[in-house]
Amino acid sequence: MSALCALATLHSDPSPSAPDAAFRFQFGAGKAAPGYTLVPPALVYSKEAGYGFEPGASLAAVSRENANPLYAGAVASAKPFSFSVKVPEGNYRVTVTLGDPKEESVVTVKSERRRLMLERVQTAAGEFVTRSFLVNVRTPKISTGGQVDLNDREQDKATGAINTFNWDDKLTIGFSNAHPALAAMEIEKVSDVITLFILGDSTVTDQGSGGSWGQMAPRWFGPGVVVANHAESGETLKGFLMHRRWDKVLDSLKPGDYVLIEFGTNDSKNSGPQNMYAGQDFSTTYAEPGTTYRELLRRFVADVRAKGGLPLIASPSARRGETGNPSTLGVWAAAAMATATEVGVPGIDLNSMGMQLNAALGADANRQFADRTHPSEYGAYLQAKCIVLGIKQANLPLAKHIVADFGDFDPTHPEPLPAQFDLPQDSESGQVRGPRPGTPASAAPAGPRAPAAESAPPKA
Repeated sequence: MSALCALATLHSDPSPSAPDAAFRFQFGAGKAAPGYTLVPPALVYSKEAGYGFEPGASLAAVSRENANPLYAGAVASAKPFSFSVKVPEGNYRVTVTLGDPKEESVVTVKSERRRLMLERVQTAAGEFVTRSFLVNVRTPKISTGGQVDLNDREQDKATGAINTFNWDDKLTIGFSNAHPALAAMEIEKVSDVITLFILGDSTVTDQGSGGSWGQMAPRWFGPGVVVANHAESGETLKGFLMHRRWDKVLDSLKPGDYVLIEFGTNDSKNSGPQNMYAGQDFSTTYAEPGTTYRELLRRFVADVRAKGGLPLIASPSARRGETGNPSTLGVWAAAAMATATEVGVPGIDLNSMGMQLNAALGADANRQFADRTHPSEYGAYLQAKCIVLGIKQANLPLAKHIVADFGDFDPTHPEPLPAQFDLPQDSESGQVRGPRPGTPASAAPAGPRAPAAESAPPKA
């Protein structure tokens, strides 16, 4: 199917199933280039159309004479906005043309639930740049039958409605920063890329505000690797099995893909309500570090290998104020690293690197955290760099896909420092459809700040 035919299908059937389905959109005023669909700034997403801007967008069409229609117009805004397209489950290459024909623009691009894809793309007035990245889109269905047992934050149990972009039937791309401007977008389904699956809890999951290292990880990989972050708040090794999240990962895993496993924060809890699942208690998912925790890690590794995948184990992240052994999760961290050695898989000691970050940043160390356990966007950014450093140090083939501007990162001399960190202030509620269960109605600032109160932290 050609891209032009796929666009025709988009109008008649918003869920094309062809593996090579491709969509080409042009934004702003003027005449559409051949093969492109012109999207007016006021078009709000609907299931009938199958594409459009998410509600809340406040966009202006900008135009200027240019022989190439693609560079004659754009949509621009003073605040974040998102554009969605209804697509089947799979991996997609997204190519965006960014810039404003009349003004300077700075754009940061995120996908789905605020996964960082492109950071601070700057263009002068009349300048346009094209960038590509990969996005994983999934639904709860499992091909062998049934589906993932989503929690109350992810799905409205009364209506069945999906409450998060990570599990719906759309590909959503968000644009923010100083005067974000978008001229064109191409979307193409791909099957010949490496998927890096990520497993974990709220320190890893795609958060609606604040951040996690899993959410920042896509920033550091080129267009040959797509990150599929399956981590979720409140989860544990036992819970990942119980709620069929592991079944979903195995259902999608193909030979040559990677699976990065990081648990411990909630596995260490042996009492108290699970919170994300009504009626469940952490006593049912506790994993003793020297026995059950290691047995479960061995099972996950064996399952990945049986599918032809490549497993990695990371230790749980260090908490605020921890600068030396033992950390509060030290025994689980040690068990994770011992298991990695035992089964012969790369081990990334995020716990030790987190303590190095805390010590190196000194008085600024607390700016990495939103509370005692959960990182701010700044802390998540540094933790993601620690994970990528671990991949480089393990000399994995995956490392050749790390972007050139990752450079040389050292957790004992971390960069950027807080004063140089500059991601735009946004949140899922401010950027897209409005607050969801478990998501604050207003976002904390995205940049580094003093830690938030611990009375109601995000759920790990």
